[in-house]
Amino acid sequence: MILSGRKISKGLAEGEVLKSTSPISFLGGVDPKTGVIMDKNSNSFGKSIKDKIFVFPMGKGSTVGSYVIYQLKKNGAAPLAIINKEAETIVSVGAIISDIPMVDKIEIDSIEEGKKVKVDGDQGTVELLI
Repeated sequence: MILSGRKISKGLAEGEVLKSTSPISFLGGVDPKTGVIMDKNSNSFGKSIKDKIFVFPMGKGSTVGSYVIYQLKKNGAAPLAIINKEAETIVSVGAIISDIPMVDKIEIDSIEEGKKVKVDGDQGTVELLI
């Protein structure tokens, strides 16, 4: 099944889904060295976004979050791709400057944690693989 959305940051990625059901603030909510989610209000608390397809409704918080995403990439702890229900500027800028494929306008309820997906940031699509 292919879900169509909007392209935010170009590129292709395939991998396992890590899904947060709540918005994420990268500043203070994600450890920039390890990619571990530190937001105790997230259902993904304690899990790492490193090398995952990170699915969450939207970002929140400080504009410094864009730089945290960039730090994650430089530290080798970034997600392979980002899928949002509704992108906002902070996460979008972070994905673009970090060369992380990103799409939004995706019905994320149909994406299950632990499943494999392929993200096409050039086309704005998400393919559910398993």
